[in-house]
Amino acid sequence: MERSQSIGMILMAVSGLQLLVFTLGMLRKSYLAVALPVFAATAGISALLFWIGYTMANMEPDLSELDLEEEDSEPPTT
Repeated sequence: MERSQSIGMILMAVSGLQLLVFTLGMLRKSYLAVALPVFAATAGISALLFWIGYTMANMEPDLSELDLEEEDSEPPTT
């Protein structure tokens, strides 16, 4: 797994955990007038982070990068 895929997986996990913790905290209190708009903003940010993480985790390696590595490893022909 590449570094960007690992970072993507971490972003997905952190965004899900953050949303769960915020939701549990919101349900324990009755500050709905403040909590609902903040919850909507937090859910939007978490969804954005999850989408970025998902995209990074499922991204295929850059093929031009692999071509450059193969060219560097070949001995020069004369």
